[in-house]
Amino acid sequence: MRSRRLHRALAPIGWFCFLGAFALGAPAPFHIGFSVDSVSQGEGDQRAAEVFQQKYGNVANGGMVRIVICPDDFMSQQETYISNIVSLAEDPLMKVIVSCQMVPGTAEAFRRVRAKRPDILLMGALPAEDPLVIGKAADLVLEIDFITRGYTIPWVAKQLGAKTFIHVSFPRHMSYETLGRRRAVMEAACKDLGMKFVFQSAPDPTSDVGVAGAQQFILEKTPQWLETYGGPGKERVAVFGTNDAQQEPLIKCIVASSNGIFVEPGTASPINGFPGALALDLSAERGNWGAIMNKIEKAVVSRGAGGRIGTWSYGSSYIFTAALGELGKRVQEGKAKVDDPKDIIQALQDCSPGAKWKVNGYTDRSTGSRIKSYYLTMMDTYIFGKGYMGTTALKVPEKYFAIAK
Repeated sequence: MRSRRLHRALAPIGWFCFLGAFALGAPAPFHIGFSVDSVSQGEGDQRAAEVFQQKYGNVANGGMVRIVICPDDFMSQQETYISNIVSLAEDPLMKVIVSCQMVPGTAEAFRRVRAKRPDILLMGALPAEDPLVIGKAADLVLEIDFITRGYTIPWVAKQLGAKTFIHVSFPRHMSYETLGRRRAVMEAACKDLGMKFVFQSAPDPTSDVGVAGAQQFILEKTPQWLETYGGPGKERVAVFGTNDAQQEPLIKCIVASSNGIFVEPGTASPINGFPGALALDLSAERGNWGAIMNKIEKAVVSRGAGGRIGTWSYGSSYIFTAALGELGKRVQEGKAKVDDPKDIIQALQDCSPGAKWKVNGYTDRSTGSRIKSYYLTMMDTYIFGKGYMGTTALKVPEKYFAIAK
């Protein structure tokens, strides 16, 4: 019953953080611009920007918000992407620009805006550029806390009874500073927590096998891993994959097993892998995170997988976009500071009722310098049929923050 009460507390798409909009009868005193992915690339951030615009009005009609869409092929159309962001600065009332997700080219776009309009607050989330580069160009960057999650994900697996922790990835991902470092932290955490750590190499979905081939590999191998490492006693085995395309087949296999554990997707969200793995149509629940979580939980528990599968209770790109828009508005109104962790957490929590957040500063490994504009964030893990695990209150030993990939 605990989980039902929690899910009813998760408000639908037009939630608390968007309430209290100014009266749309008067022109907005300043403007906020959003650069977001297309729906085909990532629905969450665009939907959040659209809701923000619905609440605070479209610039074209005297409101506060203008939205530009990132090209689908942003790598080959990088100049178009940059120009779209720079175009927001042509508006003399523009005071805040939010980019989510911060694809390659965002740092250059922000540099060009800064040269023209140093008065504009530049913020974003989920960066794809080096922290030193994007951190210098932006006033605030939010990234999922890959270091803390490197400890908390194995910790949750241990609480759920895992004896073995399997990390599934491929060379391209392991070459990334963030993902490589998280893997190293996970391995160290497993050792300290008394779990066996196993690395399994899988096909890269961007290789010749494609997404279909990569997913088929996971479908075939996961049951074998659970049997091999679970042994005759069917000891519990946790499996974690670094790629979004791996999540659906992983969840499907864990649900069908009796001893598999899936703590949360690499990119944690209730819509990452769960709808396909559980054959759920969530179109009627779109944007209503409480209803989405309730539907998924009912499916998970009815299949006998309650207490073994979890996620974040809101989509990360949706919440980051919503919270940054709200924080930017509060900063312009003199109600918050862009570099105050308490104000950042407040904006995140206001946009995700029922969930708890943790925010940490980021220190670059190569220089040992704290990047003042760069913050690592994470939401508490929710296990279906069990509830929130308290990961945001967990004290992670300092030694893990010094581990390199």
